Amino acid sequence: MQRFYDSNMQLLGYFLQGPQGRVRALDADYRVVGYYYPSSNKTYDKDMNLLGRGNQLASLLSSRRQ
Repeated sequence: MQRFYDSNMQLLGYFLQGPQGRVRALDADYRVVGYYYPSSNKTYDKDMNLLGRGNQLASLLSSRRQ
């Protein structure tokens, strides 16, 4: 489990790597906010809506704090 912090060292969430390298993003309350699939190089939100290409999980966690 990798922790993710903002510039003020406030915990935003966690990244967990699973099978086939899939990365799951959890907010600070351990709720799933999205997934990144390296095999397809795509990021999805918690409802499996495509957000875009590449790993965008950090921006997904950052946008939840604002």
